[in-house]
Amino acid sequence: MKYSNVSALSSPFPLILLFILFIIPASYFAQVNVSPEGFETFQYQEGDTTYTMKKYFFCMLESVPNRDSISKEEIARIQAGHLAHLAELGKEGKICLAGPFQDGGDWRGIVVYNVSTLEDARRLAEKDPAVVNKRLAVKIVPWWAAVGSKLE
Repeated sequence: MKYSNVSALSSPFPLILLFILFIIPASYFAQVNVSPEGFETFQYQEGDTTYTMKKYFFCMLESVPNRDSISKEEIARIQAGHLAHLAELGKEGKICLAGPFQDGGDWRGIVVYNVSTLEDARRLAEKDPAVVNKRLAVKIVPWWAAVGSKLE
C-alpha cells in the first residue's frame, strides 16, 4: 500500500473536527460553578432540556501481579474488608456507583466517587483494604455526568 505525503491537516475536515472536539466542549467548562462544599458543576443545554453536569471521579480497579499469592483465608478477609469499605462509603454518600466486571481480565471493577477533589477520591481509594493489601490498584480520572443520572 502506498501512502501519500500530503498532511491530513491540509484538508479543512480535521480542523473542523478539532474545533468540535476541543473548542466547543471547552466552552461548556468555561462556566463551571463551585459549590461551598467544593463540587464543580455546569449547565448544558440540549434542545429544550437543561442538564446540570457534575464532576465525579471514575476509579478503575485493576489486578496487580501476584494478587493471589496469599492464602484463601487471607483473600476472603481482604475481600470482606473491601466490601465493607465500599458499603460504608455508599452510606456516607461518598460513592454513587460501584461494582465488579464479569470477565474483565485485569479490570476488576469500578467505583464512582462523589467527592469534590481528585485528592479526596484517591485518599478514599487508597484506604480500601484490597488496595492496602496490594490485591487491587486504582486509576482515577475526573468524570462529568448529569446530576440525577441513573442506571435502569
